Amino acid sequence: MRVLSGIQPSGKLHIGNFFGAMRQHLQLQAENEAFYFIADYHALTSSPSAEDLRAYTIDVALDYLALGLDPEKTVFWKQSDVPEVTELAWLLSCVTPMGLLQRCTSYKDKVAQGISPNHGLFAYPVLQAADILIFDSNLVPVGADQKQHIEVTRDIAQRFNAIYGELLVLPDEHIIESVAVVPGVDGRKMSKSYDNTIGIFETEKQMKKKVMRIMTDSTPVEDPKNPDTCNVFALLKLVAGEDELAEWKDKYQQGGMGYGSAKKRLLEILVEYFKPYRERRQELAADAGYVEQVLADGAQRAKAVASVTLEKVRKAVGIGR
Repeated sequence: MRVLSGIQPSGKLHIGNFFGAMRQHLQLQAENEAFYFIADYHALTSSPSAEDLRAYTIDVALDYLALGLDPEKTVFWKQSDVPEVTELAWLLSCVTPMGLLQRCTSYKDKVAQGISPNHGLFAYPVLQAADILIFDSNLVPVGADQKQHIEVTRDIAQRFNAIYGELLVLPDEHIIESVAVVPGVDGRKMSKSYDNTIGIFETEKQMKKKVMRIMTDSTPVEDPKNPDTCNVFALLKLVAGEDELAEWKDKYQQGGMGYGSAKKRLLEILVEYFKPYRERRQELAADAGYVEQVLADGAQRAKAVASVTLEKVRKAVGIGR
């Protein structure tokens, strides 16, 4: 199976990114043909500075490589290094109904969060469809809340195929259900948009400051507590072993334990969990040209696939040779 996914370089990656998607991406590369890209064109919808975009792009590449992405097995590149995708996006936009885009909830959600509406944000699903379709992707791993993105891609592909012939492969979603929503320090879903994240590669001091800020209720120390409604326990479930987790569940339910104790243990486990990845990232960052070369090599491999699809599409619509 060919698996495709992209991640925006819109800020420092956090543990919500890792447990919510990245870990599953890295697992999927073992038994599939993985195509993973850094979606720098998509990141432009929020108008980042050029300096931030360049820096975050390298950061994302370093993070993925440090966490276990294998560039020998996985095609890994920057979206902007494969311009065939943006050409396909225009060709697809000419068969995409306005009503389809107007029904997309992601645009409405982002505007509701205060993001300034622009055409790029509105037309985002078409570029996303091009990302997926140009590589004949079979599976696209997404969270359950992102299922609509794949449905829109399939709809666009079906409309194109109905007009020009069965050229585009219809992808299937691979719903990531292995973890629940990862809570941020304020209890909402961990997201850069909410500024409530715990970074994967933050220093121990930075991580401690955030862990100790995790929102909890006001239950007295001596009283029993409900682990199922506690943000600290939800994060412990991601990193603690089964035996230790069971012990913490008993402590919550028996009472006599303050949330501060759980936070301190959470910090210890997080630091230890990401320690080998942090060391690997430092090694990679010391070799300035390595990441650039990995992305350049990945772009060449990606272009070899994308150019074949684009040439077929160009010929079908009447502008190919």
